Amino acid sequence: MRLVTTLFLALVLSTASAFAQTEGNGVGTNDVFKGPVGLALYSLRDNFSKDIPATLDQTKDYGFVYVELHGGLMNAMSAEDLVAALKDRGLIAMGGHWDYGKFASAPEEVARQAKALGLPAAGCAWIGHKAPFDEAQCRQAAEVFNKAGKVLAEQGIKFYYHNHGYEFQPYKDGTLFDLLVELTDPQYVTFQLDVMWTVFPGQDPAALLRKYPGRFEYVHLKDLKKGVEGNLSGGTDVKNDVALGAGQTDYPALLKAAQETGVKYYFIEDESPIASEQIKESLKYLESVQW
Repeated sequence: MRLVTTLFLALVLSTASAFAQTEGNGVGTNDVFKGPVGLALYSLRDNFSKDIPATLDQTKDYGFVYVELHGGLMNAMSAEDLVAALKDRGLIAMGGHWDYGKFASAPEEVARQAKALGLPAAGCAWIGHKAPFDEAQCRQAAEVFNKAGKVLAEQGIKFYYHNHGYEFQPYKDGTLFDLLVELTDPQYVTFQLDVMWTVFPGQDPAALLRKYPGRFEYVHLKDLKKGVEGNLSGGTDVKNDVALGAGQTDYPALLKAAQETGVKYYFIEDESPIASEQIKESLKYLESVQW
């Protein structure tokens, strides 16, 4: 009887442990950093160009549940086939990126595509502009975002804008990014903080999150190689992307600020040629980070 009881208790504890892992915060998290952490599939764009099913399997094998789609993948498959492929692997798409021009000229089409993919949100990662980004172009972008955001909201889809560095041109007592936040309607426009594209132009991502609590619902977790000097171009060599915690970003301060200011989802985005390996390192870092 004692052996039966012992075996029963062992089974209960094993089941409880498995349930806890399933119901926990998931890969890339710990008792302090709660996540949830997903993967921006753009990180594996080269792999996807060669073998979509195998790269989706790779994404699952990392332990991710949440993903963010990218244009190349969305264009390579029908919405129906892509939804099925994700579902087969237990992957949940929380958003995707479309071109700025699409939001400006055909937001209804973006809404239709996003809805067909079952996405709760649709994002824009680059404002088509003539460098340097200036006040007039910023005001025009805000108008596009407000209109597109309203169209998407009518279909139950949230619009978000992902900063890319050039928006931090000086403006009055702050930057043009401040103006963009000011001019966009919180009811229709939310933001995705790209950590590296905030550090690269010389900004403090944790401070930016605290400056606008509630406006950033998504974050791209990315780090910039130590010693690299940034600028306001919005571009740098992809080899300057390094594993989280190995670069210039104060990640404990950033993650603490993110959790305290309303960020809902975190996506690792690694544009480097060795992203497949660095993603593993980034997950290990996130699972051990403390503050």
